[in-house]
Amino acid sequence: MTNETFRPPVLWAQEREHVFLTIDIESKDPEIKIEKSSVYFKGVNVRDNKVYEVSIPLHSDVIPEKSNFVNKGRCIEIVLQKENTTSRFWPSLLSDGKKPHYLKIDFNKWRDEDDEEVEESGGDALDLSSMLQAMGSNKGSGDKKPSFDDLESDSDDENLPDLE
Repeated sequence: MTNETFRPPVLWAQEREHVFLTIDIESKDPEIKIEKSSVYFKGVNVRDNKVYEVSIPLHSDVIPEKSNFVNKGRCIEIVLQKENTTSRFWPSLLSDGKKPHYLKIDFNKWRDEDDEEVEESGGDALDLSSMLQAMGSNKGSGDKKPSFDDLESDSDDENLPDLE
């Protein structure tokens, strides 16, 4: 094995109080350090036996004591507790605002600020499933069935010439 290290693929998402990181490699005994302004990861990938290492300088501070990680076997998931939960969402994960090639957005966990506002207001603003149920049940029409008696005659067909 060489001394060469590689950057692991990192997925990230956020909500008002948390930042979610997923380090997308399978590592048995990773070294993970969560500090106030950065996250460090180093581990050997089981599949290719290569050493992966990354240090992530965070956009804003987190609370290391309330942050943690879990090794899911196929990936490592890290949940960071934001220090300032009253401010807007972070515009980027990194303190310098850059987007390196190994960093991608985790759309499965991503929440927009607008989504947070809907949840706080009760979350029923656009409940599509209940709307579709109401449409399919014919609520409000009682037992009266629609009449199709007017299908035989059509006023638009009265003055049409015959086809040749």
